Amino acid sequence: MAKRFPIHPAKPELICWGCDKYCPADSMACGNGSDRTQHPVELFGPDWHSFGLNAQDQADEEPAAQQDEPPAPTT
Repeated sequence: MAKRFPIHPAKPELICWGCDKYCPADSMACGNGSDRTQHPVELFGPDWHSFGLNAQDQADEEPAAQQDEPPAPTT
């Protein structure tokens, strides 16, 4: 069973994210290579989870939510 994958870990640079073991970066037990696998937040930024196949669907929903707001009063 796979472990839950954290979206915003506190210190992602300290862990190898290549497998479900989540080994310390200086003591990798899985043999995943000589370098640790970076967390997506390190590669793509804090909004990494909004990328992907359904990104267009999410973008279409955002303007609709903004249209529900009442217009600003004009004086």
